Amino acid sequence: MKRLAFLLFFLAMLPDTLHGQGKISGLAFGDFYYIAGHHDADLKDQNGFWLRRIYFTYDQDLGDDFALRLRLEMAQPGNFTAGNAVPFVKDAYLKWKLNAQHELYLGISSSALFNLVESVWGYRPVEKTPADLQKLGSSREFGVALKGKLTQDGVVRYHAVFGNGEGTKSEGYRGKKAGLALQLFPTEAVVLEAYADYARTKAGETLTTWHGFGAYRTEAFRVGLEYEAQHVKVEEGADRDLRYVSGFAVVRAGEKVNLFGRVDRLLDPNPKGASIAYIPFATTSKATLWIAGLDVAMNGQVHFMPNVEVVTYDADDLDADVFLRWTFFIKF
Repeated sequence: MKRLAFLLFFLAMLPDTLHGQGKISGLAFGDFYYIAGHHDADLKDQNGFWLRRIYFTYDQDLGDDFALRLRLEMAQPGNFTAGNAVPFVKDAYLKWKLNAQHELYLGISSSALFNLVESVWGYRPVEKTPADLQKLGSSREFGVALKGKLTQDGVVRYHAVFGNGEGTKSEGYRGKKAGLALQLFPTEAVVLEAYADYARTKAGETLTTWHGFGAYRTEAFRVGLEYEAQHVKVEEGADRDLRYVSGFAVVRAGEKVNLFGRVDRLLDPNPKGASIAYIPFATTSKATLWIAGLDVAMNGQVHFMPNVEVVTYDADDLDADVFLRWTFFIKF
């Protein structure tokens, strides 16, 4: 926590002129949870409070063409052990506005893997997007990125990244990752995306990932559907694939109330499933994740979202995972 205290002190001591141009913001979300059932008998009846994410962000304009962002993230352990929220650098980039159509990012910035999908899904405090949840890649890339419009009207857009392939970590080997998302906004309601990336890991593996995503969104409701696949080629042993299809729906039920639901169907067992934070999966079976909940907006900055997540397995010898959660979300 000393690093967080130092950053807060540093920001507080910045000159008034810098504060006048910059912006401090943040968010936090967490749950009270109860595990009513689980394939791991040791987790059944586990319950408690935790903070799953805290962001502290500073944004600063540097003239007409440049801007910077510094963001710290903190999270308590999601492996059902006691522990403090430890801060680390989530974003640290310089944004260069090349012209009215294109922007260049240098440093640690958002990945193109599920940036758009997450924004349309809209309920990151409840659950990650499938690609993030199943560890197909990181939400951040350390390197260089380009974002912009390929047409003057913004109907066709893109997000390209080239970096270490290690998320927020520095490089410790010669591998790299390149990814490209092409996005189509034919109307205000319709959004389509095609994405592909290629990466070499320090374990000597090569990863090829791609997805197709489409959504329809209005003020009253939104629906989305995604298919994604990742092929892992290894130097020794058998190659492996991880595929899933996911669909979600969000419906406005009142002025400050939304109903939401999502279904993720894993078409292959995930060998990384046991290490998924807050909701570990069995590694030996195909699975289906069911999510349903209610979003109550107390105001524009505070939300309460009671929800249930259920993981069912194709294997008969695995019990279903049942998570009951009272989720809160705060932003400032």
